[in-house]
Amino acid sequence: MSRPPADARLGRLLAIVPWIAARDGPTVEEVCRRFRVDEDELVADLNLLFLCGVHPFTPDVLVDVTFSDGRVWIGMADWFRRPLRLTPQEALALVSAGHAFLSLPGADASGALATALEKLETVLGIGPGEGIDVELAGAPPAVLDALREACRDRRKVRIGYYSYGRDGHSERVVQPWQVFNAGGQWYLSAWCEEARGERTFRVDRITSHEVTSDGFDPPARPGGTPAAYKPGEEDPVWVVDLDPPAFWVAESYPHDSVEAAPGGGLRVTFRSGEPAWVERILLRAGRHARVVQGDPSLASGAARRILARYRVR
Repeated sequence: MSRPPADARLGRLLAIVPWIAARDGPTVEEVCRRFRVDEDELVADLNLLFLCGVHPFTPDVLVDVTFSDGRVWIGMADWFRRPLRLTPQEALALVSAGHAFLSLPGADASGALATALEKLETVLGIGPGEGIDVELAGAPPAVLDALREACRDRRKVRIGYYSYGRDGHSERVVQPWQVFNAGGQWYLSAWCEEARGERTFRVDRITSHEVTSDGFDPPARPGGTPAAYKPGEEDPVWVVDLDPPAFWVAESYPHDSVEAAPGGGLRVTFRSGEPAWVERILLRAGRHARVVQGDPSLASGAARRILARYRVR
């Protein structure tokens, strides 16, 4: 099995370290079972902690890991016990990030991080009814668990999928590579046997799933979290000028470039082979978006179809 990307290992460590540190030597088997890793992966991850600390990297500022008789202990360096001095902006960012992390599978919702966040919220003056609620997309836990297991075991999955870009439903067999979160949504990166190419699927749009007994050999892929959307080189190029009220398009969707448009505003260049997806963007932006390159009649045609549905027959 290939080594997981560095960011995936880091995310796992952020969950594992405080959980072990808060317990008096849990068994290696217990840690592996909770975080769904094998012993070799756990040891490799925890060995990285010996390098974690601050200057001058003496023993008192380094994290200590001890394995003995099938159990593991993590000792936090003295430096980590010192109180932090945070600005209000830094503290609020930390609270937001902490709540997002508690939404990840395996995180201890009642552990040390949750307790620390409660104390930090008290200092910031955030009341019980005003706590920051960070929710990752509502993907069913059973689906996420099944997809993660399929990635780990290298098993093909038969899925039903609603494509937002095509505005249609299809069934396909995929070779799952990685489950990841981006922009608050859960995604599955996989090889689609129907499309004969790498595809990214939003988990909340998977309408059915069946993990098969068919295995596959994972390809050699670059490390890091894959992009939630990756246009094909053959996809048509769209160039759209945006007025200020539609700047959200450049901020919310992937694009190749953004530059100043003649007469003010922004000129956004992006690729998409899904007309239905482009239609939705142009309809939402309305008169504040003008197609410079692409089909200028796309939005007006979509508008006419929508209006036709409301006509009295």
